[in-house]
Amino acid sequence: MLSDVTQTTASAARDDDRETVPAAPGCPSRRRVHRAWIVAAVTFVTIIGGAAFNSLPGLLIDPLNTEFGWSRGEIGLAVSIDMALYGLTAPFAAALMDRFGIRRVVVVALSTVAAGALASVWMTAAWQLMIYWGLLVGLGTGSMALAFSATVTNRWFVARRGLVTGILTAAGASGQLVFLPLCAWIVAHHGWRPASVTVALAALVVVPFVWLLLRDHPADVGLAPYGGAYAEKPAPARGAARRTVRVLVDAARTGPFWLLAGTFAICGASTNGLIRTHFVPSAHDHGMPITAAASLLAVIGVFDIIGTVFSGWLTDRFDARRLLAVYYALRGVSLLFLPMLMAPTVHPPMVFFIVFYGLDWVATVPPTLALCREQYGEDSAIVFGWVLASHQVGAALVAFLGGVARDVFGSYDMVWYASGALCATAALMALVIRRVREPSGAVAGLG
Repeated sequence: MLSDVTQTTASAARDDDRETVPAAPGCPSRRRVHRAWIVAAVTFVTIIGGAAFNSLPGLLIDPLNTEFGWSRGEIGLAVSIDMALYGLTAPFAAALMDRFGIRRVVVVALSTVAAGALASVWMTAAWQLMIYWGLLVGLGTGSMALAFSATVTNRWFVARRGLVTGILTAAGASGQLVFLPLCAWIVAHHGWRPASVTVALAALVVVPFVWLLLRDHPADVGLAPYGGAYAEKPAPARGAARRTVRVLVDAARTGPFWLLAGTFAICGASTNGLIRTHFVPSAHDHGMPITAAASLLAVIGVFDIIGTVFSGWLTDRFDARRLLAVYYALRGVSLLFLPMLMAPTVHPPMVFFIVFYGLDWVATVPPTLALCREQYGEDSAIVFGWVLASHQVGAALVAFLGGVARDVFGSYDMVWYASGALCATAALMALVIRRVREPSGAVAGLG
């Protein structure tokens, strides 16, 4: 039966690509690119704008330490607040999108992060960094987190969901690729304040595209979702906060939720919390110029795009549990070797690490989201938001503890080794997530 559904879905996708766009009853069909791809493109650009803010914290640690004398632990605490709120906001943002619409939520989010970044230009105390970059930027970017792309994918696509998830996830890496070298150059030549203004302007530039081109639901323009049948737009879901908490309570009663949350917490710890926050200052500790280290981090973004899109393609075809186990195991091995690769200059073994690690950076997202859909059906976007919250809590802990470890031991080596061991644990956890053999309703990747 499932094979029949798969064949039917694939056939519908080909029809959408090559012939007509399914329309609402009474509306004429038209030969053109399905509107879902336009919505996906706007989402991609929006996530790139949000990624500008995620590119900056690692570049600010040394300048803020030099100018204000704030310890790495204090700066790391502000970054950890940002990362924790990024995750904790995501499930509520998904519910708010159901209540008020995707477009309104994203416009408010972009404006909030721009305000936080601009306000930081005038800060003089560490607590202000925690308010502007921790609170405001954390809340804003959390509203444009992966739950945003999950909501867009669930509403606008039935076919090619794994591929679209991979592409939208890669948008964060694309933003890193664009903004990391630019911000590193600005910080090196003009200071950290112009870099903060730059990322704020990047967010504001995206706002008109979101307002004019993003639509909340296919029914808003009289279309069916890509590869699916037309359905009326559901009524706004009231009680967003209550629903978000209820979904968490229900999901928390199941074993797969804790396994998904645990593996994704380790994912966040070993990526955003560790590499994104501490790779540049760690390389600088070994004599590497900040611009060179930031360029290496940007190159990770190049291969992250390739790895994540390919992971989405694989997720449409293979067992997501096994994919996750392989991804975490390979990441753990690479982190164990990183301390031995640090040097004042870029050499071939470090380049190999950058390529290898980049392919694996967020390749975990498509299979994790696929497992959320399989397990939790129509609530999957909100469940994934909570799983993402665990990702960011893990990232926040390592962003803070990594800075403390550097202050105490004078080196990041212990953090690299511990993260490698955690990734091995995540690989084992992924393998024991149970399979749903008889999905109902919207589960099985179709809802």
